Amino acid sequence: MNTLNSVAFTAFGQAIKWSDMIGNVIGLAALALGWRRSIWTWPAQLLSGLVLVAAYASAQLSGGVGKQLLVIAVAAWGWRQWTLGKQQAQDGSLAVRFATGKERALLAGGAALGTLAVGGLFTLYPSLSWSPWADAYIFVGTLVAMVAQARGLVEFWFAWLLVDVVGVPLAFSSGLAFSGFVYVLYGALVLWGMRDWWLRSRQPALEGAPA
Repeated sequence: MNTLNSVAFTAFGQAIKWSDMIGNVIGLAALALGWRRSIWTWPAQLLSGLVLVAAYASAQLSGGVGKQLLVIAVAAWGWRQWTLGKQQAQDGSLAVRFATGKERALLAGGAALGTLAVGGLFTLYPSLSWSPWADAYIFVGTLVAMVAQARGLVEFWFAWLLVDVVGVPLAFSSGLAFSGFVYVLYGALVLWGMRDWWLRSRQPALEGAPA
């Protein structure tokens, strides 16, 4: 653990920790695999979450630790969803679609209520997070994005963009510079992936709706 949290190098006056760097590089690979609709996106997300738990714990960001534990749990669930999904192709990819009006309402409502609940919890217990509402927003936004991804919904990419808007400045201000730099790259990959899924959503579904 101490080795993971040691400084790998310094860039632009910011100390880059091994855990921050390794976890986010794996996270970038996971996002690229998600864009390709490869089932390997899920074990990559799971591994990234495990490494980043150490990074956020070293920065005393309890909300970030909670987020990564959530990533690990949802990655395991998403892996199962894609493995069992009726839309899965032989190459391990998944057909994608836009959410229905009801699904969008559930995602948006869940994000709003979840943020209020988690932000309230962090506010009541300051030891859990020094930035309660930002942490709550990222924590819940990550859950919403991963659930949408597991369901093969194009809205997954929009959710990630909204998470990055807060995640980038929070990472830099918390001393996790590599996370901040990588989130900028995430933004580019998200836009690219969004376009790809958007176009693919117009193609006929392979075998019906996700399981």
